Amino acid sequence: MYRWRTDLLGSGIFGFVQADIRGNINGVRGRYDAVKERSGTLEELVQSEKTEPHKHATPCLVRLIRGLAFTCRALQNMQRDTSSELHVCFRRSYDEVLRHHHNFVIRSVVGVAIRAVPHRHDFYTRIAQGGSFDKLDTELARWLAGLERIVLHVSRFLETGGYGKV
Repeated sequence: MYRWRTDLLGSGIFGFVQADIRGNINGVRGRYDAVKERSGTLEELVQSEKTEPHKHATPCLVRLIRGLAFTCRALQNMQRDTSSELHVCFRRSYDEVLRHHHNFVIRSVVGVAIRAVPHRHDFYTRIAQGGSFDKLDTELARWLAGLERIVLHVSRFLETGGYGKV
């Protein structure tokens, strides 16, 4: 979904987002590949890394969940606030979910990237791929409900276990 979403938003401006997400996925996947027998779930993967001096997968998972939380919130804002352009919905979501994790330089880069997202109608046209906008909204709402459940579940686990704040 992330590659799809950022490609549709303009991969040139969101290339750094794609690279960050791929890096975080690779960090989690690397840990999984190294200890499959202790990594049946994300929770088990994180717990298996807990006693090790160098933790790599856990911070990657925290950052990945932050990115998914941002995506989920941005697209939910887009669906709820049908009169606002995408950059407004994305900015609101960034300020709520990610801004407090970033320094001034990153905030500036993100600000430029958010201003470069396409107009709402253009974005819908691209992702609907010739289908109806109503059907897209229905399917997207279902997908976002599932994503939100996953993000909340993993966020709670990470935060209550002291593994990281999403």
